[in-house]
Amino acid sequence: MLRMKAAVVREKGGPFLVETIDLDDPRGEEVLVRIAGVGMCHTDLVVRDQYFPTPLPAVLGHEGAGVVEKIGSQVTKVAVGDHVVLTFASCGKCANCQSGRYGYCPDLYAHNFSGARADGSSPCCDAHGDRVSGYFFSQSSFGEYALATERNVVKIPNDVPLEIMGPLGCGVQTGAGAVINALKPGAGTSIAIFGAGSVGLAAAMAAQVVGCAQIIVVDLNARRLNLAKELGATHVVNAGREDPILAVRALTGNEGAQFSLECTGLPKVARQAVDCLRLTGLCGLIGVAPLGTELTLDMNGILFGRAIRGIIEGDSVPDIFIPQLIELWRQGRFPFDRLIRKYPLTEIEEAARASESGDVLKAILIPDGAPAGS
Repeated sequence: MLRMKAAVVREKGGPFLVETIDLDDPRGEEVLVRIAGVGMCHTDLVVRDQYFPTPLPAVLGHEGAGVVEKIGSQVTKVAVGDHVVLTFASCGKCANCQSGRYGYCPDLYAHNFSGARADGSSPCCDAHGDRVSGYFFSQSSFGEYALATERNVVKIPNDVPLEIMGPLGCGVQTGAGAVINALKPGAGTSIAIFGAGSVGLAAAMAAQVVGCAQIIVVDLNARRLNLAKELGATHVVNAGREDPILAVRALTGNEGAQFSLECTGLPKVARQAVDCLRLTGLCGLIGVAPLGTELTLDMNGILFGRAIRGIIEGDSVPDIFIPQLIELWRQGRFPFDRLIRKYPLTEIEEAARASESGDVLKAILIPDGAPAGS
């Protein structure tokens, strides 16, 4: 049993409270990681607000990066001292996992949102001995340590700044992978990206990597739109000042975009992302909305060759894709570090407010005494 500091949410919409938590030793397939830095993702905030009913109280956090401190008896993938990124979890046994489609594991919800191991246990308890959900995304990394599984740790090189690598495990992987792995736009194509948060801007950078000729980013925040232009967008549209559907069509010769990506989770914006497509265009949905949210579409708009599909975690095989993103970053072709602002873990509430207000694109929380990056 390990005693540590971690951020706990105790009630719906409540604050992140830094408390003393006891964490179990790793079981056979588990890996104990000392956290160097952990990204704050929109999903952490929507679970705090109970869009998805992960049991509270809970330690959230699912973009951790750190150093392996201890491994279970059955672990062979990593060793003590390895630098790792923590990513989403899946069963590894179903037909989708066996074909490399880990994001579509039928047990994805149980592995990532139940807050517990497969047997229903949680590895965390608070100072009073009461159990706390401590297996969010099979990591719960808003703390000094996280207990993950062999399946959802990804070994990375030891010579990159470890504390900033966590977002590659979810948000950045999701945006970049939606373009590179899921939509797969060819060189010279057009793409419209709705939402210039960290996910949408990761998608814009990826669109530049694959050679899209027109990369149109739509948002309401002028500062984010300016950054989008610096990161690869060829055009930006302020949806508060002009109709984004008409704007995208005008920028594409009145034809419409060949691809679009919806990153906000808002039905109105999702409809715009579909309606801005040309005939035979493809829209990817990656924005997180509350369970039960419905989207209304014009059937004839879809009938004439347009298509829409959901994308989870960028259709990624993390053990392959995360090292690829790191190499693109090394080359200066994927500067995701420009999205980041660091906060001490003790300032997690300030980081949450800044993330929700749009002042910060990707907050990274650094625990006290965290292992130094490269």
